Amino acid sequence: MAISLYDVSVSSYLQTLNAVSGYLAKGLTWATEGGHALGDLVETRLHGDMLPFRFQIVSVCHHSRGAIAGAKSGVFSPPGASDADYAGLQAMVAAAIVELKALSPDEINALEGQDMAFQLGERKLPFVVKDFILSFSLPNFHFHATTGYDILRQKGVPLGKRDYLGAMRMKV
Repeated sequence: MAISLYDVSVSSYLQTLNAVSGYLAKGLTWATEGGHALGDLVETRLHGDMLPFRFQIVSVCHHSRGAIAGAKSGVFSPPGASDADYAGLQAMVAAAIVELKALSPDEINALEGQDMAFQLGERKLPFVVKDFILSFSLPNFHFHATTGYDILRQKGVPLGKRDYLGAMRMKV
């Protein structure tokens, strides 16, 4: 059987979103037990020219649930500004998980050959949904999930590789 668009998108998004939820929980525990300010944590950057932790988590949600919404509507644009606090980021990830779990494989697989565009201002980059997911959405999704993980590790949150990988889809 061939791999489906649902398998490479929604299933992959859910695996990593659940891992992000887990590393956010560990970050909260670390901050609470260690007396670290969550407000400072959401503003932390790996480097001065990179966007903060808050943006990384917003982008994880945007490049998963937002990518599917864009595929359905035919247009995907960058995320808007957010002032979410740590709890708001956790809620955003939880909502993305719920929304993606509600999607059926047939619903997503039906989008595969449809046209869509990435729109930034007046500029539109044309895609078909499959290529948008594989060459734009998934790489961005993993970049931001990794950067969020790296920011927490850099701050001292006790995370390991398994915290990033999440629950793998092993043969049962």
